[in-house]
Amino acid sequence: MKMDEFAHSEGTLPTIGLSTWRQIAPYLPIGRETWRKLCIAGKAPKPIRLSEKCTVYSNIEVHRWLHDPLGYRADPDLGEAA
Repeated sequence: MKMDEFAHSEGTLPTIGLSTWRQIAPYLPIGRETWRKLCIAGKAPKPIRLSEKCTVYSNIEVHRWLHDPLGYRADPDLGEAA
């Protein structure tokens, strides 16, 4: 079993930790490009670049966004723009 399958095997997004787009996509009501535009505008959690090819999102911030998508504002100190 792969690590990311183990972390998300319960069918819910973990409250803590980091997740890739592929791991959070099933929980979001929007597509990847819309999510990217919201992140750039500060209306969704900022991506965190771990490497050139690996971008993750804070699960806590994703949960905050899911709780109030219209009122969410990204923390400027968290993450970095991709």
